[in-house]
Amino acid sequence: MKWKGRRTSSNVEDRRGRGVGGKTIVGGGIGGIIILLIVTFLGGNPGDFVNMGAEDTAPYVETEQDKERAEFVSVVLADTEEVWTKVFKEEGLTYEEPTLVLYSGSVESACGVAGAAVGPFYCPGDQKLYIDLSFYDELQQKFQAPGDFAMAYVVAHEVGHHVQTLLGNSQKLAEQRQNLSTTEYNKYQVRFELQADYLAGVWAHHAQGMDLLEEGDLEEAMNAASAVGDDTIQKRSQGYVVPDSFTHGTSEQRKEWFYKGFEAGNLKEGDTFKVKNP
Repeated sequence: MKWKGRRTSSNVEDRRGRGVGGKTIVGGGIGGIIILLIVTFLGGNPGDFVNMGAEDTAPYVETEQDKERAEFVSVVLADTEEVWTKVFKEEGLTYEEPTLVLYSGSVESACGVAGAAVGPFYCPGDQKLYIDLSFYDELQQKFQAPGDFAMAYVVAHEVGHHVQTLLGNSQKLAEQRQNLSTTEYNKYQVRFELQADYLAGVWAHHAQGMDLLEEGDLEEAMNAASAVGDDTIQKRSQGYVVPDSFTHGTSEQRKEWFYKGFEAGNLKEGDTFKVKNP
């Protein structure tokens, strides 16, 4: 992705090294593996597992790599602001820009206290994205999804959740929690997450139109989407797949909906809640 020397966003809040009294999310629920499946890897709600964990006392020291990554995600955020302002205007709507919070170790949001193990997340309560930049090491090393556009996909997916909040879909998701069984709610949440992947693809469509993509960028994003599919994660972590526990969609679904958004470039074709089999 062509990003060096370009405009950065003014909506970045750097909390790295601050901590929140040492609490991080490391367990709870029905087991650590399932928690990671729910709240890690792009889009889970840490408010479901707040204030659970152990002390996090390691001091933060910014590396050159972190400095570059912080600049990169700020450039990507600026691009999402430009794209979604344009897309919303075409729909007769006004886009409200979210804030990106960079943190290390643990962070407090309107959704609760979260630790780095949660991975990148978006909190609709304060309309902020939260990223511990160390996640990108996990993405490259553990999930074999290297490349700067894989990193851009992460930001674009979380911004996709912000778009869903502005459109009222996040509120609908919260309401369904009270009305559905766990299994049925999980299916609804999968559709919600796939829509965020679609919206990330919409952003990528416009980024290509702005001549920002380089050779191999689309493949990097598709690889990242595949790497964080529920089935892939479950096979890697526990050796078998439990479809009823899926919350984000399979690798194929995530790739498919990202690519649909990339091809379409609009809001109209991303209603994952109406299609029979997303």
